[in-house]
Amino acid sequence: MELTLLGTGAPEGLPRPDCPCAACANSLGTDTRAATALLLDGTLLLDLTPGAALAAARSGHTLAGVRQVLLSHPHEGPAVEVPAGLPQPGRVPDGRELALLTGHRVRAVAMDAPGTGYAVTGPDGQRLLYLPPGAAPAGIEERSTEPYDMVLADVVGRPDALARLRAVGAVGPATDVVAVHLDHDVPPGAELGRRLAAAGARAVPDGTTLTVGVYEDVPDVPRRTLVLGGARSGKSVEAERRLESFPDVLYVATGGVRGGDSEWAARVTTHRERRPGSWRTVETCDLVPLLKGDGTPLLIDCLSLWLTDVMDSVGAWDDAEWAGGGERALRARTRELTEALRETRRTVVAVSNEVGSGIVPATASGRRYRDELGRLNAAFAGECEHVLLVVAGQALSLRG
Repeated sequence: MELTLLGTGAPEGLPRPDCPCAACANSLGTDTRAATALLLDGTLLLDLTPGAALAAARSGHTLAGVRQVLLSHPHEGPAVEVPAGLPQPGRVPDGRELALLTGHRVRAVAMDAPGTGYAVTGPDGQRLLYLPPGAAPAGIEERSTEPYDMVLADVVGRPDALARLRAVGAVGPATDVVAVHLDHDVPPGAELGRRLAAAGARAVPDGTTLTVGVYEDVPDVPRRTLVLGGARSGKSVEAERRLESFPDVLYVATGGVRGGDSEWAARVTTHRERRPGSWRTVETCDLVPLLKGDGTPLLIDCLSLWLTDVMDSVGAWDDAEWAGGGERALRARTRELTEALRETRRTVVAVSNEVGSGIVPATASGRRYRDELGRLNAAFAGECEHVLLVVAGQALSLRG
């Protein structure tokens, strides 16, 4: 199947009309996006948007051959004018299948929000899934017989939709995931590309024509990532965001439980409420067995507290114990951790504090901790394909 994206933006387009936000202000050139509409093999139009005929002409196509127009989501505001010669738009009831004379079969997929998803099978057997904005498939429980060749979805707004599809095998490593319904939630350009790549997805400009079943442009999901940042920089949010489109993530909390500390308990509660419900949590500093085992992706938050636990165990705060073997023991533990990371088969995202850029600690133990955390961060980063530094909520790519 040949697919032309007449638009790739949210229903109001990008930039939004009269919106003063920074993302809209920077949505220029190829980052300008009309409301999402898809033209398949010149015969099937998914979502009719204002200016669809002109958008088709700009991309070197025409709507003259369209035999079916299907809507995926409720359209607010004035009704969109149907160009002359185009069939009246319709909607397929959930669970029903529509067979076209062109050999395409369209099955309506129920959503958990207003709208309808469409699974389209082409005459040659290629399969694509198109989801409406702000929606994810509802009631997916059984595993899919095979992954879709292409999925077009609201990856930024509903990353959990990808997680659901991955959980049942409907999205696999070779599935081309294309982000549509793009809004002003994420700054356009490099930042959008970085976030989508972490989910194994990509964005393309309006007017792009794709061939369903061609996989060379599918991004590789980073396997090992270190996210650094200062206090309240947004590093944990960034780390969680990198895995929110994957099911069954194991969240490894190295901080443990601190009895009687209500402020710490509030922090832990905030973190837990932010995570997807399908994630599991384990509280441990024993990271090496987890890295050596097979299984779901790991999110380790954070290495700073892992280091505190290890320094406690080797007596690093006492000068005599430190000189008498504590330093050697810490080096051995760090080396064991980084070697396990090097050999791991799991997807890993780890969080750590970036230190050393501020006030020099007043105590010898404080300076020792600062120095050791700097060494640990450098050693861990050396084994990661991606390293990010988060400053004031903005992620800067240091590697990858």
